[in-house]
Amino acid sequence: MKIVCSKASLLNGVNTVQKAVPTRTTMAILECILIDASTNEIKLTANDTELGIETVIEGEIQDRGVIALDAKIFSDIVRKLPDNEVVIETDATFKTFITCEKAKFNIIGKSGEDFSPIPYIEKNNEITLSQFTLKEVIRQTIFSIADNDNNKMMTGELFEIKENMMRVVSLDGHRIAIRKIMFDRSYDAKKVVVPGKTLQEISKIIPGETDQMVNIYFDENHVMFTFDRTTVVSRLIEGEYFKIDQMLSSDYDTKININKRSLLDCIDRATLLVKEGDKKPIIMDIKDSVMNLKINSFIGTMDEEIDIEKEGKDIMIGFNPKFFIDALRVIDEEQISLFMVNPKAPCFIKDEGENFIYLILPVNFNNGNA
Repeated sequence: MKIVCSKASLLNGVNTVQKAVPTRTTMAILECILIDASTNEIKLTANDTELGIETVIEGEIQDRGVIALDAKIFSDIVRKLPDNEVVIETDATFKTFITCEKAKFNIIGKSGEDFSPIPYIEKNNEITLSQFTLKEVIRQTIFSIADNDNNKMMTGELFEIKENMMRVVSLDGHRIAIRKIMFDRSYDAKKVVVPGKTLQEISKIIPGETDQMVNIYFDENHVMFTFDRTTVVSRLIEGEYFKIDQMLSSDYDTKININKRSLLDCIDRATLLVKEGDKKPIIMDIKDSVMNLKINSFIGTMDEEIDIEKEGKDIMIGFNPKFFIDALRVIDEEQISLFMVNPKAPCFIKDEGENFIYLILPVNFNNGNA
């Protein structure tokens, strides 16, 4: 095999697929990036059997072939090459020569025949949305997934499609994030759980252009995202997702309209008094047209008032400040509405059309220390 390409094109391809190289594996071949120049295009692939990424890079194929190179060594070499044309050449013993200007590397590769190809998914019934929309919906929900495997279902996000609407849901046992996307056409009903890791990696590599599209395809066990010249295939999380609609009560005793930035800044200031690992709640004491926010930690106390519009009963309720900050940071609206029932029931942050819903469970607090 012999290929010639620019360092920029090669580095972009390596950075894209490297997200699917496993950090720990007993299969040495999976620690490699596959360079496939056996057809008329140069493809780079990485695959950890749960997540596979393939991208096509610009370049010239002078001799066709396939080689698998250790991902860490190869990516480190490419990163430090001069910004010029790169030649990659292999021989029959899998010796690989990487040349750029006066820099010459000679490393041992592996047979591409042993590399696990990414699963094939038929390209039919695709769902199409803009790169920007997909990137945004991931950003607006991904913080609510669980970061451990105690409940596998909580480490993924529900993608639920009904006619011309897709609902994306994440939860971790303390909060729920929901975003709704409307399409300009209807699709077949679909309900799948996509691993959070897959969505995080897609969010990093997708350019996020408003005028560029992403196609999403499903089969029984996998989901595939295609954009630009990149393909991401992921295994789905098997099982029945939580019954979300049963958790989304529309009843409330207190409704508050408040400026989002004022609330976010206030809670952010309060966290200056909370060390990492401390479980000190922020107390919202809501009376008439004022929300009084208080925090009492080992470092000190903070007390601040924000003007609000209130419907319904007064209420005093406590929350983990981080959960509120995470939700408020991804809401673009200037004015938001909070819906509460009592100090032990969830608080909902949502817009009128329920294009976004954030549910946050309250925490117990000692009234005397609030």
